[in-house]
Amino acid sequence: MITHLKGKLVEKNPTYVVIECGGVGYFVNISLNTFSKIGDSESISLFTHLQVKEDSHTLFGFAERSEREIFRLLLSVSGIGSSTARTMLSSLEPAQIRDAIANGDVPTIQSIKGIGAKTAQRVILDLRDKILKVYDIGEVSALANNTNKEEALSALEVLGFVRRQAEKVVDKVLTQDPSLSVENIIKLALKNL
Repeated sequence: MITHLKGKLVEKNPTYVVIECGGVGYFVNISLNTFSKIGDSESISLFTHLQVKEDSHTLFGFAERSEREIFRLLLSVSGIGSSTARTMLSSLEPAQIRDAIANGDVPTIQSIKGIGAKTAQRVILDLRDKILKVYDIGEVSALANNTNKEEALSALEVLGFVRRQAEKVVDKVLTQDPSLSVENIIKLALKNL
């Protein structure tokens, strides 16, 4: 119903903002991630998600469209409510959550306050395919910007090695010499796997 708000920033707090649009003040719940991206300028624009319940209408605001999409995906998981989803977005960047889900990284999701092992596994199980499809991420991590590392990891996965194990070894190899070619990364990693 309300997809975005653009107006005057009246009040700013780490958990909410008040935006005046056309003489009406909107109380908008935000994550710490959005709080950090909102400047102190008078004019503000936020993407919003309106949650309608029997006893309340709650507005959530996001500095970026991608953060709102992650929030909506998190709400679709059984056991994840709006406050848990907001806590997740306050603890990690949206891209970190997206990549953790895409890579099946349970410890990262579990590191968020209030998320246990079962909930973290459920989030990954329910959202992994959606995240991969929506963000068009291959099975390769989008987190690292080192293409040699990514190519080496893909090759090691094809050879039958578990990605997490291979990643640890590749990271260790790259800390010793970050300028290695893909072939040399693979050769050195194979010696350590």
